[in-house]
Amino acid sequence: MQKVMLIGNLGRDPEVKYSQQGTAIAQFSVATTERWKNKDGEPQEHTEWFAVKAFNRLAEIAGEHLHKGSRIYLEGRKRTESWDDKQTGGKHSRDLVYVDRIEFLDSKVNGNVHGDPTDSASDEPVITDQDVPF
Repeated sequence: MQKVMLIGNLGRDPEVKYSQQGTAIAQFSVATTERWKNKDGEPQEHTEWFAVKAFNRLAEIAGEHLHKGSRIYLEGRKRTESWDDKQTGGKHSRDLVYVDRIEFLDSKVNGNVHGDPTDSASDEPVITDQDVPF
């Protein structure tokens, strides 16, 4: 079992597209920042960027309510997507976090949305109207 948990800020507005089957897919980036002091007491920080993907109603909610700079908590799982470059013939891959749950940490939008944890057969979370806090 694996679980990814992040608290961070969106690096860009979610981009929502629809598959040929009508599935909503939102892609965005999240930056997390660690802060600490070194042995001399000087403040240090490190920012890590994560590519994120949400599906179905969760993707639509992200597209409607999240914007660049939004502070969120999310839970999901790491996935590696691979593809062949049609121009060069080379193989490419990238790691993403597939989202199962989002909590909005900004004061304007507060609440959480999550997929059905029993739906492990699908990479696409399913949510109901009862899961939506607004």
